[in-house]
Amino acid sequence: MTTAKARRGEIHRQTRETDIKLNLTLDGQGRTAINSGVGFMDHMLTLLAVHGFFDLEIKASGDTEVDDHHSVEDLGIALGQALKQALAEMGGIRRYGMAAVPMDEALVRVTLDCSNRPYLHYGVTVPDSKVGAFDTALVKEFLRAFTLHGGITLHVEMAHGENSHHILEAVFKALGRALDQAVAPESRLAGPLSSKGTL
Repeated sequence: MTTAKARRGEIHRQTRETDIKLNLTLDGQGRTAINSGVGFMDHMLTLLAVHGFFDLEIKASGDTEVDDHHSVEDLGIALGQALKQALAEMGGIRRYGMAAVPMDEALVRVTLDCSNRPYLHYGVTVPDSKVGAFDTALVKEFLRAFTLHGGITLHVEMAHGENSHHILEAVFKALGRALDQAVAPESRLAGPLSSKGTL
């Protein structure tokens, strides 16, 4: 499905620590080409895009010889900025999204509001500090950066789960599905969904 005007965000973020080129198309088909330099994040961002039907291209490099923190956080910044760019004034969208996603024994619920009021509640307990070489605490850092720069209120809650990989997969799949709902065009709206008339 495509809209009359393509909703896209294109970000090039370059610092002394990272260099990220990111292209996001909201009205996509879940096509991805992601090479962030952090393999686990490539996997998670692919899940987000596929289950949200977003087209996402990322080419990034960073000081991963230090650790993955700068790359993961800056990926959240760039994706949030791209989303905000693609949504412009956040008008004409349904605004709210919610998805509960099972991944084997794990169940995660994501509820969000494209509100221009950044907030993150992260109620996820990951049993392991590492999945492979990836520091699982960095998922919260990614989501914090994404919500701050995307203007999103985001609540992530784990109902249950035992396998760390499964839990984090459920987080990103649910985020993709909830975001797809929230950014869906609403034909009955001319501007933002707000009783104030603005967000």
